Amino acid sequence: MKTQSLYLNSHQSRKREPTQYENLLGDAIERGFAAGHWELTALVAYLNQSGPRAPNGESWSTESFSTTMQRFAQEV
Repeated sequence: MKTQSLYLNSHQSRKREPTQYENLLGDAIERGFAAGHWELTALVAYLNQSGPRAPNGESWSTESFSTTMQRFAQEV
């Protein structure tokens, strides 16, 4: 008998499709990681340089980034 391993598809548990802004921000975060910006302060500085801006239209801070990521995690 062949046993298949179980896995979680990351889209299985989301409640809705990501918004265009969430997709843009996700892409920017991935580019920041690929460029070696692993620490929060470095990633926030990268986002402030490359965009997109924070949801309120202002520059990112470590606090606004953390708060936004927590909010997105609860919504999606």
